Amino acid sequence: MSFAFPWAALLLPLPFLLFRLLPGRPVAASALNLPPAIAETFRPIDTAPVRRHALTTILVLVWILLVAALTGPRMERTLEMVPASGRDIVLALDLSGSMEREDFVLDGAQVSRLAAVQDVGARFVRARKGDRVGLVVFGERAYVAAALTHDVSAVAQVIETVQIGVSGKATAIADGLGLALRRLRVRDAKSRVIVLLSDGQDTTGTVDPVAAAVTAETLGVRIYTIALGPADLETAPDARDAVDSDTLRRIAEAAQGQTFRVRTTEDLVAVTEAIDRLEPSLADAPPILGWQNYWPWLAGAALAMLATALGLQAREAA
Repeated sequence: MSFAFPWAALLLPLPFLLFRLLPGRPVAASALNLPPAIAETFRPIDTAPVRRHALTTILVLVWILLVAALTGPRMERTLEMVPASGRDIVLALDLSGSMEREDFVLDGAQVSRLAAVQDVGARFVRARKGDRVGLVVFGERAYVAAALTHDVSAVAQVIETVQIGVSGKATAIADGLGLALRRLRVRDAKSRVIVLLSDGQDTTGTVDPVAAAVTAETLGVRIYTIALGPADLETAPDARDAVDSDTLRRIAEAAQGQTFRVRTTEDLVAVTEAIDRLEPSLADAPPILGWQNYWPWLAGAALAMLATALGLQAREAA
């Protein structure tokens, strides 16, 4: 507990000092002088001494409460609200057929690439408190699966429920990247980011994905690319479902971002941690402290007691 204006407590003795220092109001002399014995019979009888005493007590309490309210009593507490970071992030997730390959390990079990991305990606999104996050999925075609929103839990749920085949089984990286870029280009956020996750090579897109990345750079949108899968075209060109890591690297470089090579679930977790460092989340920021003010309660009590005193005064006058 602390006080915003503790010096206001100095006002507490003010009415008592005024009562002592200011001259009293002169009482008008009686128009008729009577002998003491007769005057005693005409002396008005005070029928409400208790009421006047109560009135004085209430007024004293009113003054004490008002002064206490002026001191601004308050208590520090942690605010639950999270401020907006001014950052928009769109995840562009590859849902092509190759994401069905079970070459990742999660909690000791062999899982598909998509399952690993869903688990790690959902946790990554839930940690982006204060950011606006959206989701674009692409295969043969690209779709907006979740519009940009501060409700990161809702976006994480969408990531956990997406399925391969809803957008075709081919890989149109340029289309997914272009749709994510169109979602961001109309935003006025201070920071705009695309996180592109793919395990293949662009096979059906009509636009060069690197050219799309150049456009992103002119619009001030950064792109981080994540190449998923144990094999890539550079080292194993004949491998099945080899990822085009070279194209993903050039996409990231063209858009002032970074590229990450992911072969295991541990690599994927490390990537999300690296992106957290590059684009710090407000979830990791120190808690926001605020004040719980108690002066309105004191002021309200003073006003209620003042209304009571006015009622007593009116009854006495009547």
